[in-house]
Amino acid sequence: MDLNPLWLVTNAASGSNSDTAVEDLVASLSAAGCAPVRTLRFPDDPLPDAALLERKGVGTLAIFTGDGTANSAACAAEGWHGALLVLPGGTKNLLAKALHGDVPAETITGRIASGAIARTRRPAVRTSQGMALVEALAGPGAMWADVREGVRDLDLGAIAETFSNALRETREGPGIGIVEPALGKPGGYRAVRAAPGPRGLSVEGYDFEDLGQMAAQGFAMLVKRDFRQGPHDELGTHRHIDCESDAPIALMIDGERRQGARQERFEQVLFPVEFLASTATGD
Repeated sequence: MDLNPLWLVTNAASGSNSDTAVEDLVASLSAAGCAPVRTLRFPDDPLPDAALLERKGVGTLAIFTGDGTANSAACAAEGWHGALLVLPGGTKNLLAKALHGDVPAETITGRIASGAIARTRRPAVRTSQGMALVEALAGPGAMWADVREGVRDLDLGAIAETFSNALRETREGPGIGIVEPALGKPGGYRAVRAAPGPRGLSVEGYDFEDLGQMAAQGFAMLVKRDFRQGPHDELGTHRHIDCESDAPIALMIDGERRQGARQERFEQVLFPVEFLASTATGD
């Protein structure tokens, strides 16, 4: 498969984006026959939109960043006819793992060289605040995403302040209920997670029994992004869910904080740009 011309997006603030890592990636892409003809260093360089990519005849946009920037780059390219190559350049790299398995970027470029990669379409979660390619989380528990920023920057003052705010909002803020279809606890949850899947949105509700559990689960969910830690209700698979709260609903979209309204719909759709996915995960 010819991926040329290929542009590369990096982000120095992402977990794996050292200068050396970027140089190694460029070398491995070059060895695979698709050397980047342009490297964009976000946020110093703006993310390319579909019109620019089409005008420049770009065939592949490689994204070596974390999930948040990968989401922004993919959404900026909506309507483009090329393909997105998502590489693990952040901390969790959930989108890259979904497309290629838990492997380093150099393994993926090796698959490009051997032809073990193909274009594919992926489902996404449409929200009022944009698309989620991996997961959307709603409710006061989403405030824990603010803590991640302090952890990312190693800012102890920001960590302390946002941790206190997140704990207070999770404990005292209005819960979020799923009203259409009617799902879960009548009193709602501290957080509702919706993730796209082959048969629809996988929906889970999270609650906490005491203050200690709330802090531990909140930190695990939003900072470590390990949603399976702690108690939760499996609420089935659905094409869409409508949620309500007595206050504007905090959102976390692919790890990044957003602010929603008191009523929010989460709907599974087909993302309008193709991705490159590994066709074999054993190396």
